[in-house]
Amino acid sequence: MIELHGVLSAFLDSTGCGATVWVEDGATPLRIDATAVDHGPLAQWTPSFRTGPPSEVDSPGGRLLLATVPGPRRAWLAVGPCSVPDQPLDRFLRFLLPVVSQYLQADLEVEHAANELAERYEEINLLYTITEILGRTVSLEEAAARILKEVSETVGARRGSILVHDRVTDTLQSVAVLPGIPTDLAPIALTDPSSISARVFREQRSVLAEPGGVPCPAESSYRLGIMLSVPIMWTMPNGGSEPLGVVNLSDRRSGEPFSAGDQKLVAAIATQIGTAIQNTRLVRASLSQQRLVRELELAHEMQMKLLPRTSVVAPEAQVAARVMPAESVGGDFYNLFRLTDGRTGVMIGDVSSHGYQAALIMALALSASAIHAQSSRDPGDMLAALLSTLREELESTEMFISAFYAVIDRDAGILRYANTGHPHAWLIDEEGLACRLSAIDPPLGMVEERPTARSRVWNRGKDILLLFTDGVSDARDRFGGRLGEQRVVDLVARYRTETPDVILDRLADELSEHTGETQQRDDITIVVLRS
Repeated sequence: MIELHGVLSAFLDSTGCGATVWVEDGATPLRIDATAVDHGPLAQWTPSFRTGPPSEVDSPGGRLLLATVPGPRRAWLAVGPCSVPDQPLDRFLRFLLPVVSQYLQADLEVEHAANELAERYEEINLLYTITEILGRTVSLEEAAARILKEVSETVGARRGSILVHDRVTDTLQSVAVLPGIPTDLAPIALTDPSSISARVFREQRSVLAEPGGVPCPAESSYRLGIMLSVPIMWTMPNGGSEPLGVVNLSDRRSGEPFSAGDQKLVAAIATQIGTAIQNTRLVRASLSQQRLVRELELAHEMQMKLLPRTSVVAPEAQVAARVMPAESVGGDFYNLFRLTDGRTGVMIGDVSSHGYQAALIMALALSASAIHAQSSRDPGDMLAALLSTLREELESTEMFISAFYAVIDRDAGILRYANTGHPHAWLIDEEGLACRLSAIDPPLGMVEERPTARSRVWNRGKDILLLFTDGVSDARDRFGGRLGEQRVVDLVARYRTETPDVILDRLADELSEHTGETQQRDDITIVVLRS
């Protein structure tokens, strides 16, 4: 509140009239003032607050005019006393009320933003940790124990367990518990009517179980107070889902019930646990080359499921996108964001390798960028935040990411973008003229400097944003000839009046015709957008 004190002091210096603000802050209102020099009795004085029109009140220092400050925070403004008699207190009050109201509103928004950023930092950190665990751990028991520890610390739970379905006995069996809980927990039959875990598994939905009822003996050691129970789901390649187990958390340190945000976060983590369970089962079952090939196919399908549907930004934007890894999994990716005020965010990235290690970096970049895009209005700030999240992983793997991120405000007619080493970003206008959106900064992970951003005009419904990775322009035919960047840009310009889906199909046909049966050397990603 130092800035508001400065405003009131400047008002006092220019008018000779004091002004005081009280902001409700618990039992004792917070006082911000800049009164006249002789204000000894007034310094400790607080009026009797009430709502309604401005009213005159008597204070130890003289007559004041008191009014309620409009806005979300309960606050009051008083003007007076004045060093010069007969000053127009009503005019002073009308002048100061909107100033104070705007300041308090801005101060509240800053406070909310800081709280939200702190919460999102915990989510980003948890996503990073779990990605690292799943990338380096084969043992289901070890991965489950580490994940349970991380998620319980994030939501403040002191008791918890991870149960996995045993297909042979049709029971839920413990694979991880928090310290202090017996490890030899009895299995829970899926038909047990007293078990919260069994009900959650059967119904495949989260439950906040209140204390009471008929408790299940097998759950007594990790159920205290309200228990959050979340199903562990596995998304199958055919689009269906299968329950694999249950995550249970209870006994919060704060004593508060689990929030909707806690439930959403634990549900997201439960999905990753499902991936770990399924991966473990596949590893144990991979006794032949056929099983190993199938596992690679599932890994590819899992990675493709991480990519957003193009419909997430409809109807503000029409988007067509395609990713084709050189191996079963790769390091190319794109992301799409529906932002506030009708804006659309689009990102493309290329990790400097391919295969499993690049895929892990890609998965982490997708998760972190989804959070940073919502909290950063400027593309340069978003890529800077993404670099901060990924820096340690990029350094340890000696990788970097070429990335392009743009925010399109179609109503304002502005495209603002940041480009860290990504060469293939083009804007094609309604006349077919192509303009390269050049790289401004080096790839993420190569330097410490923050990425910068630029702006240019965006013609709504006419301009096309074309993004692709090196795998497109470097695609080889059977004689080693490259497809080339210009051929890609010319083709899109030729079909610019078509929908993005049609343009992408034309480009895929051109690529296929050029390469024929030649083995793909690099990951391929293409994004076509019109807004």
